[in-house]
Amino acid sequence: MLTSLAIRNVVLIEALDLEFGAGLSVLTGETGAGKSILLDSLGLALGARADSGLVRAGETQASVVAAFEPPAGNTRAAALLADNGIEMEPGEPLLIRRTLKADGGSRAFVNDQPCSAALLRDLGGMLVEIHGQHDDRGLLNPRGHRALLDAYGRCDAAAVASAHAAWRAAAATLADARATVDNAARDRDYLTHAVEELSKFAPEPGEEEILAAERATMQKGARLSDDLAAVSDCLTGSDGGLAQLRQAARRLDRIAGEDAALAAVLEALDRAVVEAGEAEDRLAEAAEALSFDPARLDAIETRLFDLRGLARKHQVAPDDLAALRDEMAAKLAAIEGGEEHLAALEKDVAVKADAYRAAAQTLSAERQLAAGRLDAAVAGELAPLKLDAARFRTVVAALDEGQWSAQGTDRVEFEISTNPGAPFAPLAKIASGGELSRFILALKVALAERGGADTLIFDEIDRGVGGAVADAIGERLSRLAESNQILVVTHSPQVAARGAGHLLIAKSSDGTVTRTGVHALDAAERREEIARMLSGAEITAEARAQAERLLERV
Repeated sequence: MLTSLAIRNVVLIEALDLEFGAGLSVLTGETGAGKSILLDSLGLALGARADSGLVRAGETQASVVAAFEPPAGNTRAAALLADNGIEMEPGEPLLIRRTLKADGGSRAFVNDQPCSAALLRDLGGMLVEIHGQHDDRGLLNPRGHRALLDAYGRCDAAAVASAHAAWRAAAATLADARATVDNAARDRDYLTHAVEELSKFAPEPGEEEILAAERATMQKGARLSDDLAAVSDCLTGSDGGLAQLRQAARRLDRIAGEDAALAAVLEALDRAVVEAGEAEDRLAEAAEALSFDPARLDAIETRLFDLRGLARKHQVAPDDLAALRDEMAAKLAAIEGGEEHLAALEKDVAVKADAYRAAAQTLSAERQLAAGRLDAAVAGELAPLKLDAARFRTVVAALDEGQWSAQGTDRVEFEISTNPGAPFAPLAKIASGGELSRFILALKVALAERGGADTLIFDEIDRGVGGAVADAIGERLSRLAESNQILVVTHSPQVAARGAGHLLIAKSSDGTVTRTGVHALDAAERREEIARMLSGAEITAEARAQAERLLERV
């Protein structure tokens, strides 16, 4: 709901701050007072084309700030803001600001975050519907008629959307499978040779690293083998160092008791024998680890060379050869069993397409029933609005298969015939002026505003009518205002009397500067303004009495 509007330097408006409440608010004033400027200002904030002619003469910039209640209840608006990264704190009002320079440049902001004019238009259309003499959005746009009918008839399109998603997913799977089979079939000979070659070679993940490490160890052993043999000869054998140490220890053991110093020598010699024995064992282990078989080394180098050559050939890492073999084998299997697999997928697509058609037919039948009820409801609103010669119908027609979607197989459009015998045509192409607004009002009342914007603005909906028709318009606006915020620019006292709030738009001049102002009327001022609307320039006692009766009646 629109809560306030701040306008600066727009045409005749120098500075204006307005507040709006729920229900029906009426805006009245003399012709030329500037009512259209208010609507132009709001339109600018809602993404209308930035016309530099709106900037007040002598000023460099105009600005409009529109404040709305938090859009939590308006799920479409909330989703649009979230999709575009516009942050909203819980309970925070939605502020839309638009600035316009005298040279034509403009900028737009939502909650002080810059946004495009396109985003502003989309958001504005979700928040406010302005129905005037030249409006081409809202109910006049056939693209929204299907959703409005579904909301009115409570037609559940969820089953159709689910069936459509399943059908399209199955069709995509079939298309991918066909492409895979077609591509694989073209490469059959290559795949057969490659799979045979890789299967025979049997590469394993991590094999290159293992082979390279084993080869490096063997190559190191080859370099160190002579040195290890020489060291072993020094330690082992009958003439080796260890044998000499043991012989010396035995001899010393026989004479160690002769002197305490010899006992200490024996202890050191025993330790040397133990250490030398451990060295001998470690040397044997090292020799075993570094041992190599020339045939094995040759086999490893051949395997490693072939492994890396295959990797270069197939342009993959050596560790990926096994996965490549499996992938190529799967493609070959797809060729062999491709027709059978495709046949199963084609059957699945057909089954899901039939399920979609069945769900769409059910939805279409619901729409036809809802269209009949809507046509009857609108017909009941036309006569009181002096549109008794007009006819309204909701067209639910089948779309070509290429246009089927998650919303079903139907095209929905509202059409009218304004005169007996005249053909039906789209609403926007036939109705004009006040007639157009009254048609929209009839539709809005019939639809009970399901699926529309929270705020509706009607610009001179009562143009060219009076008396009972104007009273009928006022009654329907009042009824519509029970569930929506309604703002109406009116010249009809019958409509003005229905308002929960009343704003008077007036133009003043000091001889050099002309300004447009807006004043919220109290009860006495409302009676006086409605009396003026009834009698003209000179307000009579009879007009005041009539105004009082209109106000009391509502």
